[in-house]
Amino acid sequence: MTTTTTASSESLWRNRRYLIWLASDTSKGLADALFAFALPLLTLIVTDDPAQAGIIGAVGGAVLAVTTLYGGVLADRHPRIGLMLLGSTIGVVLSLAFTALAFGGSLTFATLLLLTLLLGARGGLFDMAGESAIKQIVPDAAMGRAQAANQARDAALQLAGGPLGGALLAVGGWLIGAVMMLAHLIAAITAWMLRHTRPVAHPSPAAATDAVVEAVPATTAQKKTSAVAEIRTAFAWLFAREDLRAVLFISTIINLGFNAGLTTVLYAMQQAGHSPAVIGWLSAGAGVAMLVGAVAAPTLVPRVRAGVLAIAGLAVATAGVAVLSQLESVWSIVGVLAASVLLLPALNAALMGYSMVAVPSELLGRVNSASTVLAIGAMPLAPLIAGFGLTWAGREGTLLCCAALCAVATAMAVASRGLRSIPTESGWAAHAALFETPRAR
Repeated sequence: MTTTTTASSESLWRNRRYLIWLASDTSKGLADALFAFALPLLTLIVTDDPAQAGIIGAVGGAVLAVTTLYGGVLADRHPRIGLMLLGSTIGVVLSLAFTALAFGGSLTFATLLLLTLLLGARGGLFDMAGESAIKQIVPDAAMGRAQAANQARDAALQLAGGPLGGALLAVGGWLIGAVMMLAHLIAAITAWMLRHTRPVAHPSPAAATDAVVEAVPATTAQKKTSAVAEIRTAFAWLFAREDLRAVLFISTIINLGFNAGLTTVLYAMQQAGHSPAVIGWLSAGAGVAMLVGAVAAPTLVPRVRAGVLAIAGLAVATAGVAVLSQLESVWSIVGVLAASVLLLPALNAALMGYSMVAVPSELLGRVNSASTVLAIGAMPLAPLIAGFGLTWAGREGTLLCCAALCAVATAMAVASRGLRSIPTESGWAAHAALFETPRAR
């Protein structure tokens, strides 16, 4: 993997602040991945009802979407690294409560719903600060490759998360909670270290600006602006950008279709009697493919237009969901799912990297949260589609409906001039400047 982050050959892995940020964000990501893996399985174990599992997943997704909007406001009003520390500390407390409930045999539909609500709110309110903080650590010219490195990290988490979650859950749900607590603790400690580690020199004007944002709280005028007005400003900025707005709707549809398909497969496997350890290999197979894709991403992002990467990734994912509807064997499912996600790291690195370059620092938290909410806004429907779809239409019918949604997203991408025109990494700053709009707080 290419490790340079600037034109001057400075290594990303010599950037101490980036490494500390990566350790904090990775630890938090591991805790989230373990809970996301364990939640549907624990709910099915407790209730033996896919519909109830779907309800919990939908409520959790809805809470995450709503609180993410306010998380973006917090990230623009307050020091972002300080919010990372606070969010991880809250994660430690909630993970401890989860561990105690699981160890005492007190997990029920109601307690799992409450934990999902609280952990979803934690993620929505505080995770956006961590995602936005990277702009004050990595220069714009290296953002695509930094995002590719993050994609490799995410793939490694997915690769380890399934088997690890399955092994922990085989011992007991309490062990999932204990490891989550440890991960959030590491995230809190490294966020504290990052807060007390200052760069020797700012690698770019954007990073210099963000260093000021981190050190100085919001102005009095900004504090007087209502959160709703600030959120509205972010949406207005996004919809005024021809280069970004089409991506928002495409992301909403593909995320709904693909995640509903994946959830359908997971629920069907559990109902067919497969153990959590076996189901964990489904996640591991996808993780291997994403890791391979993430290794290739730093080569692809500087050489292939972001629009081409996006269309290719969407087309492959759509075909994968359609094929899954015809498969029953665990290992064939693992293989097709792995192929489906192979191009997603390059797609994500390109579009997320371009967005980071295009968005002005003072709007970054709110615009990121608005983009995230639009991308995941329909995802609370995914577990409902899976749960009720299995009951009413069966596995094959539900997966074909999911594939149809993915096909709609792919067709929209092909038809979108705004998405197709996004160039390779070296042209992002100049391309984004063509669509500049007035900045507002």
